Amino acid sequence: MARAVRRLDCGVAKVLIDGNHVPAQLSADHPCEAVVGGDRRRFVIAAASIIAKVTRDRLMTKLDKKYPQYGFAVHKGYGTALHRRALVRHGVSKVHRCSFEPIKGFLKHGKWGKRAVE
Repeated sequence: MARAVRRLDCGVAKVLIDGNHVPAQLSADHPCEAVVGGDRRRFVIAAASIIAKVTRDRLMTKLDKKYPQYGFAVHKGYGTALHRRALVRHGVSKVHRCSFEPIKGFLKHGKWGKRAVE
């Protein structure tokens, strides 16, 4: 999020964040406000949420063409049973987020956790 804000080529008066936490690295550079239920309370947060989801879905559809074995076009990268089974079967690709459980646990311990194989 901080990287995205830094890349904006317009002045940033205030960063509104959907949630209850403001990342420290972001608040050090810009005035920020965490808004619980922000996508229901602020139109600008709702619009940003829609844009982010559509952008992510399009990216996942493109990644599905490159990595069809993972089913990205179906689950859009969410931790569904289909996605977890594909991870166990095919391993972690270079486009997977290492902070996503169960990938994080697999990379740390060298084996899949119980939730991954359910």
